[in-house]
Amino acid sequence: MAAIRVLPSDEARKIAAGEVVDRPAALVREFLDNAIDSGALSIEVLLEGGGRRKVEVSDDGRGMERDDLEICWLPHATSKIRSLGDLSFARTLGFRGEALAAAAAVSKLEIASCAKGAEAWRLEVGPGEAAGARIERAARTRGSTVRALNLFDSTPARKGFLKREGSEGALCRQVLVEKALAFPEIAFRLAQDGRPKDFFPVAGSLKERFAAALPDARGKSFLHEIRVAGDGFRADVVIGGPELFRADRRALHVFANGRRIQDYYLMLAVENGARGFFPNGTHPVGAVFLDIDPALADFNVHPAKREARFRDAAAIHQAVSEGLRDFFRRLGLKSGAAAAPAGRSAGAGASLAFEALGDPARGARREALGEGFFPEPASRAGERADAGFFPSAAKVAAAVAPVADEVPLYGEPRFAGRAFGLFLLAEWGGRLFAIDQHAAHERILYDRFMSGEIPAQELLVPIFFVAESADDDGFIEARRGELARMALAIERDGDGWRVDSLPVGWKLGDSETAREILALSRSGASAVERWAALCCCHQATRDGDYLDDATAASLAREALSLPDPRCPHGRPIWAEISREALLRAVRRT
Repeated sequence: MAAIRVLPSDEARKIAAGEVVDRPAALVREFLDNAIDSGALSIEVLLEGGGRRKVEVSDDGRGMERDDLEICWLPHATSKIRSLGDLSFARTLGFRGEALAAAAAVSKLEIASCAKGAEAWRLEVGPGEAAGARIERAARTRGSTVRALNLFDSTPARKGFLKREGSEGALCRQVLVEKALAFPEIAFRLAQDGRPKDFFPVAGSLKERFAAALPDARGKSFLHEIRVAGDGFRADVVIGGPELFRADRRALHVFANGRRIQDYYLMLAVENGARGFFPNGTHPVGAVFLDIDPALADFNVHPAKREARFRDAAAIHQAVSEGLRDFFRRLGLKSGAAAAPAGRSAGAGASLAFEALGDPARGARREALGEGFFPEPASRAGERADAGFFPSAAKVAAAVAPVADEVPLYGEPRFAGRAFGLFLLAEWGGRLFAIDQHAAHERILYDRFMSGEIPAQELLVPIFFVAESADDDGFIEARRGELARMALAIERDGDGWRVDSLPVGWKLGDSETAREILALSRSGASAVERWAALCCCHQATRDGDYLDDATAASLAREALSLPDPRCPHGRPIWAEISREALLRAVRRT
């Protein structure tokens, strides 16, 4: 007896449907894609039971006539491509013709549609009804309503793996927010179990729509939008300033031609561009909206189109990274000039002291900008169907409240002592400054490194290593001249590389050194800055190191005169508290 058999068509359809529809959120995504592709300007999503009982998407798009409606649910029925070659030029979100067929295989599918100037018709079809689809007249205006009922009732085993209604509803909402972010020209509504949940009216820009996704739209004051371009592509980047950050990448999104995709290297390009302007270990808030010639991208590499390949990914990454780096440098100069009080240099005034030593106006930064800055993301929200993944603007506003009792700085800072084996204390202009000695020394060394004052030490025994890829080899070859000026002498040696010198004070072993050098290739244009920051971190005085009074006083004065009072990793060098705040703290007012 043969071991191989052809599955019945009904069973095969249900298995294939699992590649497209694995939960209610997948239905929302597929139905929204079709609605957007139809040219809709207004889209409404209705959910019941977190989408398990009903997912309904209505639009005012082109709609379908009866002939199209009769076959739209069949496998690979599509109006968006005519041949395999069309995949190279597809600008639509959907193109395979599998979404409605997959929905019909695992739920009862109902579609009502009307094209301009035509009659409205209604289709019903469900699992196992390949020959029994029903179509009848309907009453509706132009557009389509697609409804999927009782998901996975015909496949109980798969239904058992769904989450609770609140969790599934939260995932559906997250899909709607992602679509809304990429299409500000379309209005989106969401209702769950008969209750309105979200409304995104038409927005004038990507930044405006991104701000609308915040729980409080006043948070848009912390958002910025820049545009970069290259051969065959353009990228609009909406990015939060240094006031907005979180401890993971859940609030950093990448879109390509309107699709939300998973692209680690584009997110890394954003972080490389923002490096040095955010606290170490944190991640920016924002989104990259890439518009690329379809001939230069492949969106058919993932069953759910969650990934894409780009013909020249390096050019895109470099444009995003360099554009953001230039923007943040100009933003730092602008904020420094505006914020500097009399008697202090504009650069010193650009500091973002994310914590204050008890000052009631600025101490709120610690709570607002810490680990709990963002609500729990929708993917882990449990029963919290309305859980978001953007910060509360009210918290942000409290976090950046102005410092009370600002007075001009005059005279010279006076060294006042030490605290906790880490902070140097200095009095200046009626304020007490607590200076992180490690961060301050890092920045001072970094500025010297970047100006070319880098002592090197030749190695008695060179370090040999082999690059992991041809791209790494190409990077080292192209950038080794710059790295040589940063006290890293590296030469080709057979199939690998030989390190002949390193900066004085370098403390890593051979294998760690090789890993750090190879990691530079993933830093793009900021590789030299990354190397300098790493060298400075090794050489700077550490927490707990004791400095004599003369050295400590000199370091404190130099730290307070720095043009950029942040360490190379983005952390503030000092925090301050006014005399008046201290008096209030002990009720001497």
